[in-house]
Amino acid sequence: MLQTPQIARYLLVGVWNTIFGAGIYALLYWLFGTRVHYLLLLIPANILAITNAYLGYKYIVFKTFGNAWREYLRCYVVYGGMMVVNAMLLYLLVTLIRLAPPLANVFCVITTTIATYFSHKHFSFR
Repeated sequence: MLQTPQIARYLLVGVWNTIFGAGIYALLYWLFGTRVHYLLLLIPANILAITNAYLGYKYIVFKTFGNAWREYLRCYVVYGGMMVVNAMLLYLLVTLIRLAPPLANVFCVITTTIATYFSHKHFSFR
């Protein structure tokens, strides 16, 4: 059987996660953006996106067994740090460059993808 390399699986799942995460943020912004600050919308968007990412990484990329809660919590540690970076970048892109929040978020997600791969490989799913 032909085995897909881990990095290729990560990139495929990462593309899906990027689309899913950006889509969830855009949907929440569309639904609540006039009533809720765009940075606060990152919280529910990230909870949904982290859960989606965890499932893809666990079962498709790293193919680990057991330790589900520990791995899930470690994903939150990794993504918690990335959320802080994402929030800072989002703030800068929206306030300094004047990008629309959903578009700025797409750039933020792309910039954190490489760091999360190594964090998950060596921490979350080791």
